[in-house]
Amino acid sequence: MTTHILKLSVGTESVDDLEGWQKLRAEQAPDGLPRHVTRMWPKRADEVLDGGSIYWVIKGLVLARQRILRLDPVEGADGIQRCAMVFEPKLIRTEPAPRRPFQGWRYLKPEDAPRDMPEYREGDDELPPELAEALAEFGLR
Repeated sequence: MTTHILKLSVGTESVDDLEGWQKLRAEQAPDGLPRHVTRMWPKRADEVLDGGSIYWVIKGLVLARQRILRLDPVEGADGIQRCAMVFEPKLIRTEPAPRRPFQGWRYLKPEDAPRDMPEYREGDDELPPELAEALAEFGLR
């Protein structure tokens, strides 16, 4: 059964900001893929790797997700083993969903995950981010 991971994107202001930061960091990775290194190894790794995604919380809203490709063991400069979550490079925007701050990461059931936004098509009107966030605060998607 698939499960997802929910993670705060600390220090980023937007999905575009997260994407730019990941591109810079991915250039330094041996395989060129974006990743996030965390202290803890997911106990439910098999469920996460069964089609799971990381859902990014940016400024109090879930705004994007990325498919988790694999979990790599890495050793920190301090000699402690950590987990590198390796993602597909493409960020998929989601419907804005408010989330309170938390530390680390959390598991997210598929039924609780926000839906993907439809792909933008030429000629479509795009909501300004502020309006999309305001609608999400009121539970309107």
